[in-house]
Amino acid sequence: MIKSYSFGRMVIESQTYTSDLILLPDRVDDSWWRESGHRVCLKDIEGVLREEPEVLVIGTGFYGLMKVEEEVERHAQSSGIELIVKKTKNAVLSFNEIASQKKTIGAFHLTC
Repeated sequence: MIKSYSFGRMVIESQTYTSDLILLPDRVDDSWWRESGHRVCLKDIEGVLREEPEVLVIGTGFYGLMKVEEEVERHAQSSGIELIVKKTKNAVLSFNEIASQKKTIGAFHLTC
């Protein structure tokens, strides 16, 4: 459960994070780095896909500047993964709503 999000800052449980992160059902990976900083390609989420989520929520930043490449959308669809892509504030709301019902992974860009 994500307790709060503001530009560059996310609180999960009682821990504060200030870098982009992936929130898995059993852990937080706070070292998420992408090949191209403001684009998400398939290689950037390989580890996420190995976890076989039912839902993948991608937060594209406070202003929504991070883009998700079409190959990610196609792969999610062909794998039966529900893909939700929103500005991070709204992605957090979606994640918190869905995570208790389905195996959900969140990948969040915390700034721009």
